[in-house]
Amino acid sequence: MKKYPTSSYFFFIIPSLIGVLLFMTPVLTEEGWKVPIAILANLLAGVIAPVISYITIIMFAISAIGSLIAKFIPRNNTKKPSILDTLFYVNWFWTIVRVIGLVFASMVVFDFGPSAINNENTGGLLMNPDDGLVTFLFTIFLFAGLLLPFLTNFGLLEFFGTMMVKIMRPLFRSPGRSSIDALTSWVGDGTIGVLMTSKQYEMGNYTKKESAIIATSFSVVSITFCIVVLDTVDLSRYFIPYYLTVVLCGLVLAIIMPRIYPLANKEDTYIDGTPLDLSREELPKGYNSVSHGLKNALAVAHANRDPRQFLKDGSRNVVDLWIGVAPIVMAFGTIALMLAEFTSVFTVLGKPFEPILTVLGLPEAAEAAQTMVVGFADMFLPSILGAGIEAETTRFVIAVVSVTQLIYMSEVGGLILGTKIPLKFFDLVVIFLLRTIISLPIAALVAHLIF
Repeated sequence: MKKYPTSSYFFFIIPSLIGVLLFMTPVLTEEGWKVPIAILANLLAGVIAPVISYITIIMFAISAIGSLIAKFIPRNNTKKPSILDTLFYVNWFWTIVRVIGLVFASMVVFDFGPSAINNENTGGLLMNPDDGLVTFLFTIFLFAGLLLPFLTNFGLLEFFGTMMVKIMRPLFRSPGRSSIDALTSWVGDGTIGVLMTSKQYEMGNYTKKESAIIATSFSVVSITFCIVVLDTVDLSRYFIPYYLTVVLCGLVLAIIMPRIYPLANKEDTYIDGTPLDLSREELPKGYNSVSHGLKNALAVAHANRDPRQFLKDGSRNVVDLWIGVAPIVMAFGTIALMLAEFTSVFTVLGKPFEPILTVLGLPEAAEAAQTMVVGFADMFLPSILGAGIEAETTRFVIAVVSVTQLIYMSEVGGLILGTKIPLKFFDLVVIFLLRTIISLPIAALVAHLIF
């Protein structure tokens, strides 16, 4: 193995440990278990709550106006795009979506326009300065984007990726390094997992197929949210069997989904068009998985010793998330919540699930049917609607399925559409429905065993 100076070992170990502490180590707070990165975001959100909505509006305005201006200015260098090129040179569809996000946010903050948009359960839910998703994303993006290089730039992914490839590749059709994405999402927060996956795809470490699989299979909701969901349906005393059921469903889905449409049909090529290279994961002669992982980790750590590069990468992450992702979440999230709040779309779409729930032996199937699809708008809606159902068996199933569906337009779904991960809206609809159909019988079986 190539000899590296002792300092390279420190550059691998210390920043990686800091990354694990910040993103993957839950800490007990008054509000439950949270990872430090989320605690920092909440603290900052509390401090700047009076002005956070206006800061968000400014960012949305820069995003929308910058994209519109870019439509009339030719690009100077398409082969080596600058940060401004990356931020503002998007197609007309995403330009319009950014404008819509700005308009929706302005209506909420300045209280004008249709009540359907600035209602407290639609746009107001997203832009609430105290606990709204979009305003929270502003602070979580700041810390997650700025500090994400601790996880990605100092060899942690290379070290564990080499050891985990024999598990991740055959089971989940993903590279070993995705195990860190999965753990970060599971322990911390699904949004952080999506951001990490997007950055790894842009860096050429995941193919299109792999990034789509990881973003829609491992970016699960946090343990904290699972507790909140179970408390909402008044089944907190069943947390252990509930969470074990969520884990079981998650594993089954992570095995099945990469092998069926639409994920199976995604191109196995990297962002630059080159095909999947499995030789990256082969062990050279004379190495085992640990020594090869250490070699790869030290090489990465040795190449990232300059703190200026760390700050540059982190700052670029933050600006990219503020300008490119947050307005998308606002636009799609508000539209989805309006459909859930003011139309019968999800009630109608939920009708086909009524006979399925009946066959599975779940009481109050008619009342529970709409909860099977309303989660596409927001992950909390199924548990709110299901709280009034009397049958504990049905409430348990709703609580499990609402968490394992994973594609919520007010959070993970909108976030995915705002990144470069190659998934379209129709893909997300199909993935959401398939995850629902597959997890339903598993959740129902466990529910019948418990109740």
